[in-house]
Amino acid sequence: MLTTQEPLLLRSQDPRGVITLTLNRPQAFNSLSEAMLDALQLELDTIARDPGARLLVIKAAGKAFCAGHDLKEMRATPSKDYYQALFAQCGKMMMSLQALAVPVIAQVQGIATAAGCQLVAMCDLAVASSDSRFAVSGVNLGLFCATPSVALSRNLGRKAAFEMLVTGAFISADEAKVKGLVNRVVAADSIEAEVESLVSAIVGKPRLALSMGKALFYRQLELGIEAAYADAAQTMACNMMDHCALEGVQAFIDKRKPNW
Repeated sequence: MLTTQEPLLLRSQDPRGVITLTLNRPQAFNSLSEAMLDALQLELDTIARDPGARLLVIKAAGKAFCAGHDLKEMRATPSKDYYQALFAQCGKMMMSLQALAVPVIAQVQGIATAAGCQLVAMCDLAVASSDSRFAVSGVNLGLFCATPSVALSRNLGRKAAFEMLVTGAFISADEAKVKGLVNRVVAADSIEAEVESLVSAIVGKPRLALSMGKALFYRQLELGIEAAYADAAQTMACNMMDHCALEGVQAFIDKRKPNW
């Protein structure tokens, strides 16, 4: 008897334009198989073209957020060309998160390891359950987590990131918050409400301001301080010409709520 296979990625969207993508491979701890990477890339490309999208939440089914790459799949094709293509595919998906015009929030429970920890780091914001744990544990298998190190070193202090990378040790959700990997830590039964609290604080802001601001935020991090200020000034000038910014400033002057 044939059974219908569950999709690897579930998608929902509410009337506010808040999109939720749920990693749906719980039996494999939501590992990033090639098919899962393809599904994520397809959805991210779709969201990038959707002017009605306002915010993206990435969550996961089951006990784990994401255990990284599918090691069985990787081991089945021991070829340098295959590995180069796989890590390039993953890198493209990760960079697509940063390139999105809308904020991206990771909702994390259980473990987030290796490329799963990288996924958390590449999201703009992260809310974790108090029982979640994080590691870049490839080194324990003889494989330094080089691609996750790119995201990790841009979120944590250098020494904290390097310690995780060379020890492969897990850190707790509270440690992840102190180190800068996640924004908020709450009890598991409160995580949905906490994510909604963060969503609500963001989703009503003008889309253009958030889009321009997010792009500038990541762009200026790669620049020297003089170039960063020049880029930021240009961005603010362009943002100020948008009707939402002009209305927002006028509303402040008039002591009323902006009419967006």
